[in-house]
Amino acid sequence: MKLLFDQNVSPRLPKLLSDIYPESIHIREVGLRDASDLDIWQYAKLRGYAIVSKDSDFQQRSLLDGSPPKFIWLRVGNCTVKRIEDLLRTYSPAIHTFDLDESKSHLMIP
Repeated sequence: MKLLFDQNVSPRLPKLLSDIYPESIHIREVGLRDASDLDIWQYAKLRGYAIVSKDSDFQQRSLLDGSPPKFIWLRVGNCTVKRIEDLLRTYSPAIHTFDLDESKSHLMIP
């Protein structure tokens, strides 16, 4: 599963999680640092990424538009990069199962 990390999470996460989420990237790596949510949504949709963000706006879009792309909502507030890394590792089985379920468009963690 390829993850596209939004602006509100660390750009270090793709490298930290490359063993379980290969080919994942941060929006900064592809010139989307100041892009609108719609631009990020379209980028993910066209390239097969699931969006990872703390932004609830993506959850609303996923309810309206469905998937692709899939959306993983990190409901953690301010926390360390290590905490987010640990969550994405802990929830990896659920995330990979979610990726295969075409009936679901978003996943909330935790």
